[in-house]
Amino acid sequence: MNHSCSKPKRQKRDEGHHNALMDPQTGVEYPLVVQVPQYRLHNFNTLFDLTVTSPESHNDQLLGNVSSIQRAVSPLTVSHFNAQPVMDVYVNTENRDLGGVARDIQKIIKSASQHLPEATRIELGGQVQTMNSSFLHLGLGIIAAIVFVYLLMALNFQSWSDPFIILMALPGAFAGIVWVLFLTQTTFSVPALMGAIMTMGVATANSILVVTFANDARAEGKSAIEAALEAGHTRLRPVCMTALAMILGMFPMALALGQGGEQNAPIGRAVIGGLLFATVGTLFIVPIIYSLVRKQAPIDFDKRIDEETRGHLQGAQ
Repeated sequence: MNHSCSKPKRQKRDEGHHNALMDPQTGVEYPLVVQVPQYRLHNFNTLFDLTVTSPESHNDQLLGNVSSIQRAVSPLTVSHFNAQPVMDVYVNTENRDLGGVARDIQKIIKSASQHLPEATRIELGGQVQTMNSSFLHLGLGIIAAIVFVYLLMALNFQSWSDPFIILMALPGAFAGIVWVLFLTQTTFSVPALMGAIMTMGVATANSILVVTFANDARAEGKSAIEAALEAGHTRLRPVCMTALAMILGMFPMALALGQGGEQNAPIGRAVIGGLLFATVGTLFIVPIIYSLVRKQAPIDFDKRIDEETRGHLQGAQ
């Protein structure tokens, strides 16, 4: 069998019985395999008698004259990642959460990495990377949502303090989510974060009702404490009905009934726990913060514009 390599720009590498051609321009390796038909090989002597041809020489040579042959063991399959040879070790979980297993594996990797040869490393991949990426993106999404909601409410209320008072219900919601997940021994997961986002929306909407009613009471000449008390008392039924409807709707999901119910159970449990604490925060914490922060009555810009417009019209007449 004759073999020739007519591309001098490519370099041949031998890494532990694995031959490859590496393109110096792209750094991509291409496997190089030279194989003689099995029916032509009977023993080592038959292999020694094979003729090879070099592009730099016009004379054929026997393989036994230019090489040595010995028995060796090589992997049946060689995997590559980013053009580098890798060895994959697969690990599965049973009756444990993925995050706990990943932490134990990280300890093993840290211990084993101290005795690795040079230029060799151990990396943890697979579903762990997907989980960490999902947590990071959802966490950034929650922070971005809070910021955008605050700016939107500041534009709507024409105030920086009112949106701050409204968002004071969110710490209670997050505390309720953590408490229920711990109480039910539910791991922190992507569905739980989705439930947290749903809880943020309902808690913010209920707090807007309370703060809006308190501002209307301040416009009637009442003090901050009187307006906060009246808002908490008057909006008690609407806030409780909204939260109760959401909790009852999520209760069957939280029970994880039926096949595959455990997958969506964290959403229901997170929403239930978050709304239980967020409702208390909306009816008690938000009015208290309002009475402490909102010392001055809110300005009714629409009423001021109407009065200024009427004044200009009367002056023109």
